[in-house]
Amino acid sequence: MIILTIRTEKPEAEIGLYDGERQLAYETWQAHRALAETLHQKIEGLLQAQHKGWADIQGIVCFQGPGSFTGLRIGLTVGNALRYSYRLPVVATRDPQWLETGIRRLLGGESDDLALPFYGADAHITPPKK
Repeated sequence: MIILTIRTEKPEAEIGLYDGERQLAYETWQAHRALAETLHQKIEGLLQAQHKGWADIQGIVCFQGPGSFTGLRIGLTVGNALRYSYRLPVVATRDPQWLETGIRRLLGGESDDLALPFYGADAHITPPKK
């Protein structure tokens, strides 16, 4: 099973590609405020380096938090969009061993309906200016 992993709750984003429990590739980069612009490009580059395409992904593991509101929202939205588009299982976990836990859950046949964020606190959203 080819598994894409996504972690985006901090300025340094992480993505990985696994064949079952075996890591094929892993990349971290300083995404900071360019996460929405770079995440898809980084995933595509990771896939191409392994001679894979988007359709080769068979499952997704996302880190669900706690962490940055915007970072989690972007990463989990990408995970959920891929899940929906390719009809894939997705697992979101906030376990300290999130990769191992998520991969184990996927390989065990589990899937979440949606990868939902865990912020660790209520989101602080600024009211609109008039």
